[in-house]
Amino acid sequence: MPGTAPAAAPGAVLFACGMNAVRSPMAAAMLAQLFPGRVYVKSCGVRAGEPDPFVEAVMSEIGCDLARHRPKTFEDLDESGFDLVVTLAPEAHHKALEMTRTDAVEVEYWPTPDPTLATGSREQILGAYRGVRDGLMGRIKKRFGWAATPAG
Repeated sequence: MPGTAPAAAPGAVLFACGMNAVRSPMAAAMLAQLFPGRVYVKSCGVRAGEPDPFVEAVMSEIGCDLARHRPKTFEDLDESGFDLVVTLAPEAHHKALEMTRTDAVEVEYWPTPDPTLATGSREQILGAYRGVRDGLMGRIKKRFGWAATPAG
C-alpha cells in the first residue's frame, strides 16, 4: 500500500553502538525477525565488547537467539553499501558520519539508554534490558512500517 511506510524501506541496514554487545545486536536481530529475507541487516560497534548474557536472556524471551553473536567493530565488517546506518550511541554516530564522506549512506541517530549501567537485583537489571529491547522494537516497527499480518 503506497504511503504507509514512514520512510523508504532500505534494503541494507547497519545498526551501530559502542561495543556491539547489547543495543546494536538486539536491534539487528529484531529487524531480521520482523522482515525475514526482506532486509539485509548487520550490526557493529566502535569497539568490540564481550557477549552479554543478559542480552541473550531477554532476546530469547521474544524468540531471538543471540547465543552465537560475537561483537565486531566497523573495521571488522566484510561489507559496505548499506542504505541506512542507525546509530544507538553518540560515539557510534560520530563514526557513522565519517562513512558519509565516502559512501552514499543515510545515518539516523536513535538515542538509546545503555542497560549495562543498571544496578540492583538480577530482575531489576533484566528489566532495564527489557526496556531497551522493547523501546527498540517499537522504534523499528514504526521506522520500517511493520504491520502485523492477520492470523490464519
